[in-house]
This record gives sequence, structure tokens and C-alpha cells, in this order.
Amino acid sequence: MSEQGIPVAREDIVREHIVESFHGPGIDPPSLDDGDTAYGWVSQSDDVTPERITSAAVLVPIVERSEGMTVLLTQRTAHLRSHAGQISFPGGKSEPHDGSAEDTALREAEEEIGLPRDRVEIVGRLGQRTTGTGFHVTPVVGLIEPTVDLVPDPGEVATIFEVPLPFVLDPDNHKIETRLIKGLERQFYVMPYNGYYIWGLTARLLVALRNTLGKS
Repeated sequence: MSEQGIPVAREDIVREHIVESFHGPGIDPPSLDDGDTAYGWVSQSDDVTPERITSAAVLVPIVERSEGMTVLLTQRTAHLRSHAGQISFPGGKSEPHDGSAEDTALREAEEEIGLPRDRVEIVGRLGQRTTGTGFHVTPVVGLIEPTVDLVPDPGEVATIFEVPLPFVLDPDNHKIETRLIKGLERQFYVMPYNGYYIWGLTARLLVALRNTLGKS
């Protein structure tokens, strides 16, 4: 109930909780927020750390729909040299003119899905992670309105879709699979949703988001 005795909408409560769960724009969490390694795998040894590391950032967009919050994701096009066809957040490597990870994430989101940076309310960051392909990624979390018209870049993005936030926050929807990759057995998180196979770093970040929002 509000101070005036008017019932508060459920989406307002969720929004307040999301904002309060982070440390604010541009601020890294004190440590990795999921109790695991900094990689997309559930377990990761130092001997497979890439020799060359490139700074990058992704935007983790939470859409404020009246019927309930959702998390926006993309499916990359099949012809890309890196992570072709995989489910990912909008993002990419940092450029010299980017002043911060937030600048990188917002620029890439505008380029990839046509999301204007002034329509994103940055609330904070998840813990940084390094991919097996050598990208040191800063995940930037932002709130966006559902009225924004998104246009995927056909050269990079095949599909834009949304996953309900309650689905992401339900630990029963996070599975662990094992696969032999480059001669090494790897365990990693997966989150199948509506025909999409979400795995690797993207699934790892969704686990981190779940754990961050479940703390407070």
C-alpha cells in the first residue's frame, strides 16, 4: 500500500527491488555474485585461460512490461565468425572512444538492435567474466520501456526475443550439462526456453542476475 492507501502495482515493487539490488551505475559488485568462477563454465581451470584478452561489455536489458518484467535477448546470425547462432545479450568489444563499460554496452545495443541509449536506465553491473574466446566482459544491467521500437541489425542479429523475469529467477529452470569441448570435459549452465537454447556466458549471466535479485 502507498502512503495514501492506494495499492501499489506489482511491477512498481519489482522495479524498486531491482534498483535496490545493485550498487548503482558504473559500480562493480564487491565480488562475483554467483559463487562460481568468472567464466561461462560451472568449473574452469586456469590452464585454459585465453592468452589474449579483449575488454568488452554487454547490456542486460530488463523490459518493464505492465504484465510483468522480462529479460531481452538476441540470437546471433548464423554467418558470424564468433558465437554464430548463439543466444546472447547485445554487446561487443570496447572501442577507444568508449568512456566506460556502460558506453560500450549502450553503443553496441544501439548498433545491434536499434535501442536508443537515452531510453535505457542503467541500474548497475554484474560481476565481470572472461569468455573462452578471450573477451573480458562487463555486464551492464538496465531498465527499458516496452514502447521502444527495436530494429535488429541483419548483419549481426537474427532474432530479438524476451524471457519472463520470473522464469529467469526460478532456479528449477537453470540446468547443468556436460560436454566434451576441445578434448576437455566441461560443465555449463543451460536454460532452454520456448525453443531457444540459452547456454554459456549468457546462461551464466542469467544465473548471476537471479542470485543478485534474490539477495535482498
